[in-house]
Amino acid sequence: MSDPGKRHFETLAVHAGFESDPTTGAVVPAIQPSATFEQDAVGSPRSGYEYARTGNPTRDVLERAVAELEGGAHGIAFASGMAATQNLLYLLDPGQRILLGNDVYGGTWRLAQKVWSRYGVIVDVVDLRDLDAVAFALTDQTRMVWLESPTNPLLRVVDISAVTRLAATAGALTVVDNTFATPYLQRPLELGAEVVLHSATKYLGGHSDVVSGAIATRSGELAEKLRYHQNAAGAVPSPFDCWLVLRGLRTLAIRMDRACANAAIVAEWLTGRPEVSAVHYPGLSNHPQRELVERQMRLPGAMLSFQLAGGAAEAVRVAGAMRVFTLAESLGAVESLVEVPAVMTHASVAGSPLEVPADLVRLSVGIEAAEDLVADLEQALTST
Repeated sequence: MSDPGKRHFETLAVHAGFESDPTTGAVVPAIQPSATFEQDAVGSPRSGYEYARTGNPTRDVLERAVAELEGGAHGIAFASGMAATQNLLYLLDPGQRILLGNDVYGGTWRLAQKVWSRYGVIVDVVDLRDLDAVAFALTDQTRMVWLESPTNPLLRVVDISAVTRLAATAGALTVVDNTFATPYLQRPLELGAEVVLHSATKYLGGHSDVVSGAIATRSGELAEKLRYHQNAAGAVPSPFDCWLVLRGLRTLAIRMDRACANAAIVAEWLTGRPEVSAVHYPGLSNHPQRELVERQMRLPGAMLSFQLAGGAAEAVRVAGAMRVFTLAESLGAVESLVEVPAVMTHASVAGSPLEVPADLVRLSVGIEAAEDLVADLEQALTST
C-alpha cells in the first residue's frame, strides 16, 4: 500500500485498513467469527491469534482503518462508545481529576460523575471555550481533559490546540470525542490531542445498524495500556459489528458532504422562523467562533439544535410532529433524526452544571432531499 499520507481522505476512506485478501483477492474483508484459534504448539499461536477477546482478524482491519483515518498509529475498537469511554477512564487513579467541558454527552457525564467518582476520581466541569477558566481549573491532580468539539447538544466549538497546550502544562492527557465531526471534518491528533474517541455507532457506521466504539492515538505507550484494558475488561465488538463499521467507513466522506450541505440549508431556514428563538450551528455566518470553525474543521458538520419560543412543551410537540425526521435517540446515520435532549439523551445531567435548556430540539441531519427536510420542519412548526 502506498503512503496513505499522500492520498486524499476520500480515497483513504475507501481503502483504509485493507487493500485485498492476499490469498483470494477478495476486495472486501472477511468476517472471521471464530472464538478461538488453533496453536501450532503450546504457547505458540498461529499468526498471532489465540482467543477472540484478545484479537480478531476482522477487528484488526477496523482498528487499522480508524487509525489511518484519524492520522494515528494505533486504533482500538470496542463494543460501544461508552465502552471506549470507560477504557480511557481506566487510566485514572483514585484522587486524580478529570476536567470535562460543560456541554458534553450526558452518558459521558453519568459514567464519570455517577460511577467513577465512587472510586475516587474527581470530576471538574468548565466551559472549555474560556481558556482562562481552563487554566484556572487545571490542578496538579488533573490527569485528563475531556472535550467535545462541536459539543453535544449546543454545538459549541472548542479550540483543540489551545486546550491541549494548556492541558500539557499540567501534565494532563487531552481526549477529544470526535463523534460529531468525524475524521473527515476534523483531525484532533493533528491539532495536538493525544487520544481521539468515537461512538462508531454514529457517523463511522452511518446506518443505525451497529453499536460500536473506537479510539485512535499516536502514542505506543498509551496504546499498550488501552489494549491491556481492552483485553482485561473484554468489551470488544463482534466480528460482524466490525465489518458493518468498515462498510460504513467506505462512504463516510460522501455521506458527510451531503449531510453537511443539508444541515446548512436547514440551519439557515430555521434562523428566519418566528417560532424559533435560537439556532445552534457552527456553519452560520454569525456564529461567534466562525474563524475557529473554518480553521479547525473542513465543514461545520451535520448536527444542529434550536430552541423554541414556545418553551419546553412546544419543543416536545414539534419533535413529535415531524414525519421525515424520525423521533429517536442517536445520530449520524443516513436518515434524519430529531430528539429533545433534556428528556432524552441528556436526561442524566438534569440538575447538574451540564443541564441543557428544556426548550432545545436537536437534529441529526441525514442525506434526504433538503427540500423534504425543510418542508417537514415547516409543517411541524405550524401544525397544532
